[in-house]
Amino acid sequence: MPKGTKAATIRVSREDLESAVAHRLLNAEQAESLWQELAISDARRPKFDLTNLIYYFGAMVIIVGMTFMVPKAWERFGGAGLFLIALVYGAAFSVAGKILWFDRDLKIPGGLLVTAAVCMAPLAIYGIERQTGIWPQGDPGAYADFYPWIRGSWIAMELGTVTAGLVALRYVRFPFITAPIAFALWFMSMDLTPLLTGQKSEFTWEQRALVSLVFGAAMLLASFAIDRKTEDDYSFWGYLFGNLAFWGGFVDQLNTQFDWSIFCLLSLSALLLSVLLQRRVFAVFGAVGVFSYLVHLTETIFADSVMFPFVLTAIGLLVVFLGVQYQRHIDAVENAVLSVAPAWIKKIMPARQTQ
Repeated sequence: MPKGTKAATIRVSREDLESAVAHRLLNAEQAESLWQELAISDARRPKFDLTNLIYYFGAMVIIVGMTFMVPKAWERFGGAGLFLIALVYGAAFSVAGKILWFDRDLKIPGGLLVTAAVCMAPLAIYGIERQTGIWPQGDPGAYADFYPWIRGSWIAMELGTVTAGLVALRYVRFPFITAPIAFALWFMSMDLTPLLTGQKSEFTWEQRALVSLVFGAAMLLASFAIDRKTEDDYSFWGYLFGNLAFWGGFVDQLNTQFDWSIFCLLSLSALLLSVLLQRRVFAVFGAVGVFSYLVHLTETIFADSVMFPFVLTAIGLLVVFLGVQYQRHIDAVENAVLSVAPAWIKKIMPARQTQ
């Protein structure tokens, strides 16, 4: 298939191969060999069936319970106690994950348990900092404040999570491990602001937005570089949280009509990127951006007008219509975009195009 053409995906059943034999396109031996090869490939391909849904649900309960849901009452354990809890749970998850991954060949539950072990890193580091009293920028408060509050002293916990994730990936090549890495980097994009400005709480939202925008752009570039070099999908979470950081930082700086125009152009560019990279996450953020611009423009033109609800409804209907048309002609549209893309763009595109 020529490079720059969108790869089509079709489903093949055993009846399809029997039909090919009946039409003398294949003989019975070739059809059986092909079916066996397809069955092996299908078994290796990740599936989101009920079993895997149960695996992921259980893992998310563990991760949420040991991160977001840790109560302030745990502070009574002290720094050493919190470190010991994180160490014991992290070690148990790591050992269980190693057994399932390497010995039992159960990749998904094994990888999820290793991911849960990585998520113990911030609690372990917090315990050490609490016990020693050494903080990058003063005492940030209880561990439960890590998730809702922007504070420079969280930075060591985020760096530790990224490091733990990278070490885990060295031994267990499970793409979901990149989720806590990307999440920690997203938090880092916010917690860097007070650290860089030297202010614990007096930094402006403009400063926070600028740091978030730059950091988000860096995450997107790094994810793209990884996407070009890997066959499995290790870039999805980087793209997701990179977009969150980038667009979150950009939206906070929208003041003038010129800012909104740039925002619209970038949103349209994100839609184009979604086609070139075959990454729907860019389409989501791009579509939300374009819609936000249209709403802003309509509100500006029809401010305090009785026509505003009607115009907004018309915009919504237009978006739905365009979505239907795109869905009906998705292959033709995407192949057309890829066919006119410059050669240098095709050259740097990831070899594995994924959704």
